[in-house]
Amino acid sequence: MLEASGLECVRGQRRLFSGLSCKLEGGDLLHIRGENGSGKTSLLRLLCGLSLPEAGEVRWGGAPIGKNRADFHRALVYIGHRDALNGDLSALENLRAACALAGRAAPDLDARAALRRMGLGGCLHLPCRALSAGQRRRAAIAGLLLRPGGVWLLDEPAAALDDSALRQLDEILAAQAASGGMAVFTSHRELAAGRARQLRLADFT
Repeated sequence: MLEASGLECVRGQRRLFSGLSCKLEGGDLLHIRGENGSGKTSLLRLLCGLSLPEAGEVRWGGAPIGKNRADFHRALVYIGHRDALNGDLSALENLRAACALAGRAAPDLDARAALRRMGLGGCLHLPCRALSAGQRRRAAIAGLLLRPGGVWLLDEPAAALDDSALRQLDEILAAQAASGGMAVFTSHRELAAGRARQLRLADFT
């Protein structure tokens, strides 16, 4: 279970939100909605522990994430605005490296299958700097297929994706929920075929 209780976020002289509470259990999908600059990315950073709240607490499995960091990070996949891909490595090498950093093996056949599913079968070995923005986003999303379950925190995962890739993303989110995992995502588009609960930051300003 991932739980946020009474979160308050301040950036500079501006309070983005306060009193924000939410709870996710296995099978839950949560869509964070808000205008640009409303604090969607800031909330994701609080949920994954990259930033600290002015007030409130984030808990994983009933314990504060700061005290349960190792278990939380083993279960966590975070994809930010930037795809966190090494431009000198291929998409295949990036997937292997990401899994290794997370302490998980990435069998070659599984990694190749994930990239092919996302339409990258023809550029498995190209350096990521040679890929388009949409292709890099596809490569990042392919990494989710290698780490099902747990909790996914996704910042604008639909950015730069075409309709085909969006359908794949919807299917991947649905499968994550069906497997008992959970996902929190920001997007200006509807994702997960309307299955996700909505959290509107305007309700906490």
